[in-house]
Amino acid sequence: MAGRPSWELGSVRNAARLLKEFSFTDRELGVAELARRLGLGTSTVHRMLATLADERLLERGPSGTYRLGLAVHELGASVAPHVGLHEAAMPAMAGLRHVTGETVQLAVLDGMHSVYVERLESPHTVRIFSRVGTRLPATTTSTGKVLLAALPADELDARLVAWTPERPTPHSITDEATLRRRLREIAERGWADNREESRLGVVSVGAAVHDEHGAAIAALSVAAPVARTGGTTLRRHVAQVVEAAGVIERRLTGW
Repeated sequence: MAGRPSWELGSVRNAARLLKEFSFTDRELGVAELARRLGLGTSTVHRMLATLADERLLERGPSGTYRLGLAVHELGASVAPHVGLHEAAMPAMAGLRHVTGETVQLAVLDGMHSVYVERLESPHTVRIFSRVGTRLPATTTSTGKVLLAALPADELDARLVAWTPERPTPHSITDEATLRRRLREIAERGWADNREESRLGVVSVGAAVHDEHGAAIAALSVAAPVARTGGTTLRRHVAQVVEAAGVIERRLTGW
């Protein structure tokens, strides 16, 4: 796929630079001042301001200056929980990696996908290579399944209406009746497993992290090669990941 034209990328970069000129001390700025700071023509800056105002990222004040708009504050509100989640999760994740010696991951649910927002890699030579930002079908991961299992029934129904099953391995669930049965089991026991459902040779166990209202906002998991996860080891990992998820919850809620 061809890349975007350089002028288009430049426009995006300039818009980002413009937004970052606003701060606690510079809450309102005018066209001329922004043009001077950015080294751009006033007509170019005026067009960017108008576009950003249309998108509610900026708003124009009565004196003709601009300030950050409601959309920026909405975006900030959506980021803040993840910042708090990072701070609450990292010590527990480090402890979990230490006691298990395996890869530890934190994920959130996006539609029918599990998105990894934090990750600590195993110190072993044979590891589970992935990265933060990786998206996997939620039905194939322990994090995704435990988060789906925590959804209210009507919300789960709505997501399954648009579900297109994916089958990265022969062990992946592609049948809705089977999936619903598994999710009921997960909801009852409080943790989920992934037995080579997202990648052959890899297993994981995961537990949900709840906020102060009891809503599952993320899931913690331990992932390892099959060769290192016999029955006893896997059961031990279940207890460890459930305990670590509880530690994160207490740090988030201030218990």
